[in-house]
Amino acid sequence: MSTDEIARPVETRESAREEAHERVNRRWAEVLQETRVAQTGVQILFGFLLSVAFTSRFDDLGAFDTNVYVATVILGAAATGALIAPVALHRMLTGQRMKDDLVKVAGRLMVTGLVLLSLTISGTVLLILHVVLPDLLAEIFAGAVLLWFALCWYGLPLYLKKRSARRERRLPR
Repeated sequence: MSTDEIARPVETRESAREEAHERVNRRWAEVLQETRVAQTGVQILFGFLLSVAFTSRFDDLGAFDTNVYVATVILGAAATGALIAPVALHRMLTGQRMKDDLVKVAGRLMVTGLVLLSLTISGTVLLILHVVLPDLLAEIFAGAVLLWFALCWYGLPLYLKKRSARRERRLPR
C-alpha cells in the first residue's frame, strides 16, 4: 500500500460534494497542522541529542554507544529535514498553482519524517537505557518502543482504513 493510499480518505457521499479546490485547501491546512505538531517534538529531541555530546559522561561512552549516538543524531537531522520540508516547499512554491502536488509531496515527507522520528526516538531510548540497564534489556525496551510506534503510527491507521473501506462497501448507494 502506497503512502498516497494511506493518506487518502475513503470517499463518502458528503466528501464527494466537497469541491476539488476546497478539498485541496482543507488537506493542505491539515498537513500544516500535523507538521506543526511533529516539528515541535523532533526539534526538542534533536536539541537534546546535540547537547549530549557536550556532557562530561560523553567521553566515557563505549564504541557501541558512540555509534548509536551518531546514528541517532543523523536520523534526527534527517527527520527534522523531512518534517520541516513542507514549510519550505510551501514558501518556495506559493502562487504557482501547485497545491495538489504540494499536498501529495508533503504527505510523503510527513510519513518519511515520522519513520525517521520513530527510529530517532528508539535510538535515543537505546542510548539512554544502555547506560543504566544491562545491554540486552536496553535493546529489548528500545525494540518495544519501536514496535509501539509502528503499531500506533502505521498499524492502527492501516487497520482503521481497511475497516472503513469494508464498511463503505456494505453501505447501499
